[in-house]
Amino acid sequence: MTIDDATPEGIQVIVMGVSGSGKSTIGALIAGALGVPFVDGDSLHPQSNVEKMAGGHPLNDVDRWPWLATVGTTLADAGRHGSGMVIACSALKRVYRDAIRKTAPGTCFVHLSGSREVLTSRVEGRSDHFMPPALLDSQLATLEPLEDDEPGIVVDVDQSVTAIVAEATSALRKLASS
Repeated sequence: MTIDDATPEGIQVIVMGVSGSGKSTIGALIAGALGVPFVDGDSLHPQSNVEKMAGGHPLNDVDRWPWLATVGTTLADAGRHGSGMVIACSALKRVYRDAIRKTAPGTCFVHLSGSREVLTSRVEGRSDHFMPPALLDSQLATLEPLEDDEPGIVVDVDQSVTAIVAEATSALRKLASS
């Protein structure tokens, strides 16, 4: 579980998890703590994906592949320019994470994990997102947790934002220095 040739400043990170796990909030804070740029993966979706999800329809793999390619390319471009980057991206399946790492091999994952109850309360409490609460069940059914051979960590989201960021940042710094 090491990050290939990375320093905290040059680290490439995907903050992953289902809707409501806090990917965007935590990702931006991790990026700030590491001093690297942050990109919300939702901003990399083609408009057709946004419209599909906003309409209450889950994406299928045909919808996701171009988006995942863009996520991987964005990370790889940052790496080529010598800067790190943190991207919030659901990356729910192993095959999705493998596709990202094929383009950006040094990528590490921070899986924000929580109980269905915690995630449901978070999704229902927001009004400024195109992902409706009804799609949480499909995301939970799709989620394949990080496996032992994948570079990354799992952080429980049933704690304060400060604690989540501190835990993730500390683990990422250790990974980058090992």
